[in-house]
Amino acid sequence: MSKRPPRGSDRDGEASDSPSTAGAGGRDWVLVVGLLAVPMAIVPVDGDLTIVSLWGFFNTAAPDAGAGIGGYPVWAYFLDQPRAFGSLPPSIRAWPLAIGFHLLAVASAVGGVVLGREDRRVTGGLLALAAAASLWVSVGLATRLGVGTTTGWLAVIPVGALATLAVVAAAYRADLRGIVER
Repeated sequence: MSKRPPRGSDRDGEASDSPSTAGAGGRDWVLVVGLLAVPMAIVPVDGDLTIVSLWGFFNTAAPDAGAGIGGYPVWAYFLDQPRAFGSLPPSIRAWPLAIGFHLLAVASAVGGVVLGREDRRVTGGLLALAAAASLWVSVGLATRLGVGTTTGWLAVIPVGALATLAVVAAAYRADLRGIVER
């Protein structure tokens, strides 16, 4: 029975500071890419759902028809905004950060598959930052909706942050732990 070197080791079994190889992550890149489709928040209101995704708002009750699905892309939201970006609430300004961190994490994970090497600490760290930015958007939305005061505690469900943290914990925990334990 042959002994396999641990992650972050060179071929002789010696510890190294080089990034982990893509083979160490297996199919984790699929989870990272899949997070692009997970909503940041779900807002159930009077039997309808508003889904706040990285890419925009979607509502199960179209405003004009009274039924169906309506949507508003995030780029249209920022381009149609009459106020300067700096005057928007901080949680709204975090939205582009959430998009950027997710896209950089995808580039890191997929680049690991394509190039054969991935620094999983970078991918995991970007995902942790993406989760924090997504949670910031969800908490800001919850604050504006009066969660806990005028609405119920589950008026805004931060599924994006929870899903992203779950991927970090399941796929990148050991890689990120290595940063702290040094």
